[in-house]
Amino acid sequence: MAKDKFIIEPHFRLQEWVAEEKGYFREEGLDYVFQELIKSTDGTHHYKGDRVGAMQSFERGRTSDVSCACHWTVGVAASKGNGRLYADVYSVAPSSVFVPAASPIKTPDDLAGVPIAVGYQSGSHYSTIQALEQYMPADKINLTFADGMLFHRLDQLIDGNAQASALFSGPYYFAEQLGFRKVIDTTFMIATMVTGNPDPSDLRKFFRALRRAQRDIDLRPDLYTHYYKKEFPERYHAKMDTRRWGPGERLVFETYSKEVYEETFRWIAEHRIFADSGMGSGRYEDAVISTA
Repeated sequence: MAKDKFIIEPHFRLQEWVAEEKGYFREEGLDYVFQELIKSTDGTHHYKGDRVGAMQSFERGRTSDVSCACHWTVGVAASKGNGRLYADVYSVAPSSVFVPAASPIKTPDDLAGVPIAVGYQSGSHYSTIQALEQYMPADKINLTFADGMLFHRLDQLIDGNAQASALFSGPYYFAEQLGFRKVIDTTFMIATMVTGNPDPSDLRKFFRALRRAQRDIDLRPDLYTHYYKKEFPERYHAKMDTRRWGPGERLVFETYSKEVYEETFRWIAEHRIFADSGMGSGRYEDAVISTA
């Protein structure tokens, strides 16, 4: 029986696009399909309603061999058996809470009680709590999820219907370009989820290609930021000046260690973001895969 092709989907970052453009996947000998499921459309695929986030998408199942989400959710999803966290690399995404330029909110303290649009059980959810709990008790952190999907909450901010929104990577740069004001940095880690049983050698080939792409982005980000338009709804394109934007999510080829996993798992449990019965075993050995 013929071996299935390795399925690659861009993940709202530059590295997969650069590796495809440069032929790095082919040069590594990867037999693959490049699926552009996130395209320049009206963006409705990014909005699935109240309290539907990264965890729910893992529970429904993802179609690519490798996908990504914030490390909090990937760790819990893997603990529950919805894939395996790939421990040989993680990434870091620039993220912040933004408000309109004319907003009276000037400091993080001013966000006490203010509705902040975030993605449910997604990176913006956890990272906003982590950033703001330095400034205020938990009952003053007012997160809203109904407008939580990424482009929907960007729309709400642009249209003046959100007092504050947590944005990362491409939308982060777009908000900056449009003059929205960053109140507090909420940069967070992203982890890789491996679905099914792809050949370990294919995983190594895939990440070697991405490592080469990361080097290119580090050297000349200006050559590649145009790829953000591939993943933004077309309604934004006329206003986007990606020449002003930064490189976004950066891959870090270091181990996502047992210590990091366990500390993260404890933080999630302490904040009761999931029901106690909804977090799985919490064992690093059950949740993680490595090909190193």
